[in-house]
Amino acid sequence: MKPTEIYSFLSYLQSQQTAQAYLRHCYRKLPEVDAEKKSYENANAFLYYLAHGKQFYENGQKLDLLLQPLLYFYGMVHLLKACLLTVRPDYPESTTVLAHGVSARKRKKKNYTFFQDEVRIQHNGLFPYVIKHLFGFKKMPFEKSDMALLLGLIPEISPIFNWHQQKTLVPVGKVNEAMLCFPFELLDGYHLTKHAFMQKVQHYFPGKDAFSYRTENDMLMVKTAGAIDESQTPFFFDTAGDIYFPASRENCLAIPEAAAHYLILYNLSMLSRYEAEWWGELLIVKPDIDYPLIEQFLQITARKMPFYLGRQLYRRFND
Repeated sequence: MKPTEIYSFLSYLQSQQTAQAYLRHCYRKLPEVDAEKKSYENANAFLYYLAHGKQFYENGQKLDLLLQPLLYFYGMVHLLKACLLTVRPDYPESTTVLAHGVSARKRKKKNYTFFQDEVRIQHNGLFPYVIKHLFGFKKMPFEKSDMALLLGLIPEISPIFNWHQQKTLVPVGKVNEAMLCFPFELLDGYHLTKHAFMQKVQHYFPGKDAFSYRTENDMLMVKTAGAIDESQTPFFFDTAGDIYFPASRENCLAIPEAAAHYLILYNLSMLSRYEAEWWGELLIVKPDIDYPLIEQFLQITARKMPFYLGRQLYRRFND
C-alpha cells in the first residue's frame, strides 16, 4: 500500500459527510451501538482530530528541529484519538483517559544522556488506553523502558546502531510473504539452539503451530501459515516493506512500533519544553550519539506515523 494512497484517503475523510459515513461504517460492526446516532455525534471531533494531527505534522516539517518534538507528539496524539473514535464511540469516557499516561524523570542526573533516559508507564491516561483499545494489549510488557531500547525497535534507525556496534534488528522477510529467513547468528543473541529458538518464535507466527522450517545457507527458512503483519509482534516493518526481528533477547519487546514512537516523542517533547539548556546544547554542540539518533528519529516519525495510523483507518474502511 503506497503512502500516496493513504494520504489521499485521509484527505477524503476531511468533510462532515465523508467522516460521518466512515464512522457509520465502523460503528455498524460494534455491538449495541446506534451507528447512525454516534457517527453524527462524533463526526466533527473525528474530522478535527485528523485535521489538527495533519497540521501538526506538516508544520513540524517546516520548522527547525528545536520545535519538532512538540509538534510531532501532538500530531500523533490527535491521530491516535481519531483512530480511537473508530472503535470507542464514547471516547473519552472519563477525565482519567485525558492525561498522557506516561511520566519522565523530573530532574536529570549529572552527565545525562537521552540514550540512557527512561520513561514510566502510568496506570491511567491516553497511552495505556491506546495500547488496550487500539492494539489489544491488556497491559504493556514493562513498567518502564529506556530510550536506547525503544529506538532500537525502529528499523530505519537500525543502521546507526549497527555503526555504533549495537545491532538491534535483523531483516528476516518481506511484507505479504509467508517465508521468513532467520540467520544462524540470531541464535547467538538468544543463546538458544535452532530447535529452542523455533519453539520460542512460533508463538508469534500467524496460525502458531501451522508452520514448517528447514536450514539452508546458514539460515532457518520458515514457511508460516500466512503473511506476517503488524499484529504479529515482535516483528517490525520499514516503509519499504521489509520485516525485522529483534537481534537479541534483551531487545525482544512484543509491542507495536507506534508505542515506541509515542514514548520517545513524549520524552523528547518534555526535554524540548523543560530542559532548555540540555536541548540547546544538543542542537548546537552535538556532543554525542544522542544527536544523530534524535535527528534521524524525528525525520522518520514525521513520515512513518501519519502513514502507519492512516493505514489503520484505511483498513477499517475496507474490513
